[in-house]
Amino acid sequence: MELAMYLVDAFAHQAFSGNPAGVCITPEPLPDTLLQKIAAEMAVSETAFYAPGNQQLRWFTPLTEVNLCGHGTLATAHVLQQTGALNLGDTLTFSTLSGPLHVTAGRDAITMDFPLLPPNMAVPAGQSYLAALGLTDEQVTAQGMFGEKHFIVVSSEAVVRQLAPDFAALRALPGRGIVVSARGENGFDMVSRYFAPWVGVNEDPVTGSAHCALAAYWCAELGKAQLRAFQASARGGELSLALGEPGRVNIGGQARTVLVGQFIV
Repeated sequence: MELAMYLVDAFAHQAFSGNPAGVCITPEPLPDTLLQKIAAEMAVSETAFYAPGNQQLRWFTPLTEVNLCGHGTLATAHVLQQTGALNLGDTLTFSTLSGPLHVTAGRDAITMDFPLLPPNMAVPAGQSYLAALGLTDEQVTAQGMFGEKHFIVVSSEAVVRQLAPDFAALRALPGRGIVVSARGENGFDMVSRYFAPWVGVNEDPVTGSAHCALAAYWCAELGKAQLRAFQASARGGELSLALGEPGRVNIGGQARTVLVGQFIV
């Protein structure tokens, strides 16, 4: 079997920035074991699998399936737009583990209608997590959870950028992911970094799903309905965030295809 495979840099204005995602177009839904093997072979943080027949979209890290992935969704929509399956101004609805997700192809960006995930700020991460991240109590201004993931706010953008986590120490703790954020500078409302060593991704370059929680927190904190966000990984990536219908957030970004080929299984 030959499967169309793309490598796309999502949330990127140019190649070799943003977050690389595999995009595999399948003629029909394939067995989970095969999808996981392909994702492991691709060895990027997420590989998205799209079956046009039922508009099913799924995302796999090298180790496991995830319920929601922003950059994999953006990459898939970009490929569909590039191949003529999604026209300018059209909206397509994907069927996913997080329910229906709508994407709209704009001239300058693709916009994704995602669930807003307000973090529960009454659940602290705990000293073991802060120590593994290299954070002191004085640097942390708020802590919470969104789903199974930790949500930490720190005192400045500099603290976010200078983080050097001990990933072995994090893996020794129970967890799924940690997002660390702060008020932004230089034209950005908010900056963040995201770590997920538990699913085989020490640091994710740009994490759309985490911005479902970041948008909820920082829109309320800053009193804004729209934000410019930057994920300060080594590759870096820009996102636009706008509160949508109740309980929804619109996440916008650009993408670049860097590789096209056939996956032979």
